[in-house]
Amino acid sequence: MSFFGKLKNRLFKSSSKLEEGLDAIVQDGGTEEPPERPEIAPPIDPVPTPPVETPSAPIETPEPPVEIPPAPEPEAPPPVQPPTPATPEAPPPADPRTTPTREVPPPPREAPRPAPMEMPEPAAPAEIPDTPYEGKVGFLGRMLGRKQAQPEIRRTLDDDMLEQLEELLIASDMGVDTALRVTANIAEGRFGKKLSVREIKELLAQEIARIMEPVARPLPLYPTKPQVVLVVGVNGSGKTTTIGKLASQFRAAGKKVVIAAGDTFRAAAVEQLQVWGERAGVPVMTAAQGSDPASLAFDAMTRAQAEGADLLMIDTAGRLQNRADLMEELAKIVRVIRKKDPNAPHNTLLVLDATTGQNALNQVEIFRKLADVSGLVMTKLDGTAKGGVLVALADKFGLPIHAIGVGEQIDDLAPFDPEEFAAALTGLDAG
Repeated sequence: MSFFGKLKNRLFKSSSKLEEGLDAIVQDGGTEEPPERPEIAPPIDPVPTPPVETPSAPIETPEPPVEIPPAPEPEAPPPVQPPTPATPEAPPPADPRTTPTREVPPPPREAPRPAPMEMPEPAAPAEIPDTPYEGKVGFLGRMLGRKQAQPEIRRTLDDDMLEQLEELLIASDMGVDTALRVTANIAEGRFGKKLSVREIKELLAQEIARIMEPVARPLPLYPTKPQVVLVVGVNGSGKTTTIGKLASQFRAAGKKVVIAAGDTFRAAAVEQLQVWGERAGVPVMTAAQGSDPASLAFDAMTRAQAEGADLLMIDTAGRLQNRADLMEELAKIVRVIRKKDPNAPHNTLLVLDATTGQNALNQVEIFRKLADVSGLVMTKLDGTAKGGVLVALADKFGLPIHAIGVGEQIDDLAPFDPEEFAAALTGLDAG
């Protein structure tokens, strides 16, 4: 199954919520109407063509073959006379019965003359039955599973409908400002027209994809060795799992990766990261429980440089954005690794839990100030009915969204595709 299929299947909470809400909005005040058919141009009368004049002269028939007279019969050679004896005597008369005769072949039979060729008369054009096509499904249509279009409910786009649509988008955690902007763009040029649920979903998907397109960028890779990737986020956001999946994907792409288990306060996090390291074939550096995470990060950079690693991924302890002491600890890790490389960390990924809803906006604001966040990874989109928060993040901050996760398996984390996400969120089909 493609990642779009998984995304659509596992975003059922968000897509079903939007779909149910759109159905209710259109049915509230909508009327059932026959499906719109494309206008078919009237048939064009064919231009009469002048009749082709046939020559009055008869059709010449091929001349008969020239008769070749038979060759003249060769004369029979004279009979050989026996030598004349000394005393000539009259030869006895020849007996015609005993004289050999030569058989003469019969003359060749005259070939029959071909009959004159008759030109067939042009067939009259077949009459096309004047039968309307409406309501008919041909053989090819039956093979392709096409059915006659069914009536659909349509509702006029007015102020009441726009207000209901805004409330639905806000309830999906898209945010007030984003919801107002999206509905205004949908209404532009369509106010007063009748729309169906399908048309509204298509328009909504187009607006979401337009907002998400500028932020859909993969994690950039630099020639610097090692490229330091610092992964931050609150408790339970999925940092450890995300690091393991990214490390496995980079390893499969031929990159040499080293992981530093910087969450030294939680033994379960270290064990989980070691399991992922074994799956991906990536070494994991650990330290004693409760030791200084900044010191571990420094040692990990030293080892990565010595081994020529392409990437060093540093896990950090989960911390709440309202704990000043924990946030200061994160700032200390950044200061220490910059002693080894002034440009480190080259990437700072903020892992967000989609189930937190609008609280994700506050997390981005705080982490950007302390850790200079360069990109986002959104996890647990399969466990929320409010997937629209990702649209609000893109609209407000414009930070690159490198990947999204919809499960615990290795292939459940994939690069962010705005069109696929918009189609899955609104319940449209792929393509």
